[in-house]
Amino acid sequence: MNLESVKTLYLAEMARSLRTVLQSIVSPVLSTSLYFVVFGAAIGTRISEVDGVSYGAFIVPGLIMLMLLTQSVSNASFGIFFPRFSGTIYEVLSSPMSYWEVVVGYVGAAASKSLLLGLIVLATARLFVPYSIEHPLMMVLFLVLTAATFSLLGFIIGIWADGFEKLQLVPLLVITPLTFLGGTFYSIDMLPPFWQALTLANPVVYLVSGFRWSFYGISDVSPLLSLAMILLFLGTAIALVAWIFRTGYRLKP
Repeated sequence: MNLESVKTLYLAEMARSLRTVLQSIVSPVLSTSLYFVVFGAAIGTRISEVDGVSYGAFIVPGLIMLMLLTQSVSNASFGIFFPRFSGTIYEVLSSPMSYWEVVVGYVGAAASKSLLLGLIVLATARLFVPYSIEHPLMMVLFLVLTAATFSLLGFIIGIWADGFEKLQLVPLLVITPLTFLGGTFYSIDMLPPFWQALTLANPVVYLVSGFRWSFYGISDVSPLLSLAMILLFLGTAIALVAWIFRTGYRLKP
């Protein structure tokens, strides 16, 4: 692998975000902080504990995962869509870089930005609610795997989309609803049996549950099952990206 070319593409993508700090960093952090204020500090004081954890602390992992998923998809999809839209992608594809070097450059930058935001939100949450982290290494592992998986998903969406409307379609109509219904603000044990069974079909449940377990040691599903599901999603995303480059889908004129 040509690390110098990967580094160049990676730094170019990171520089694009640093030129729009208000939109790329300040806005998502501020939006997530408002959730802490409304649900954690205001409404949370009127809600009893969930599985032995105060409600304000309970929603911290879910809100970080909400931000991580949406930002990973958004950063990666726009990162590859804009050069396709402007036609500069052909300069990258005709360069000596291999396809996987291109993927590592774009997806690595998108995942790095999401991880940075996740850590900022984690630090910001401390201002509003006290929380603990029982398994810090597993927390980092869940963060990295989730950021990489959903950045790959965003990369696929950015190649599939042929307009700005489609670029927003999947995040708005699929990712965000699944995240809100994936146990971000509640435990699925609080649902009636029918809705509990239906919720298990939501893949985001496994991500939020595993991530929450790394904080408090409580989860709606087994942490090992959560880890297995994330690896399954990651493998599926890698397979789809490999198919895209093998067939030239939406990349060849």
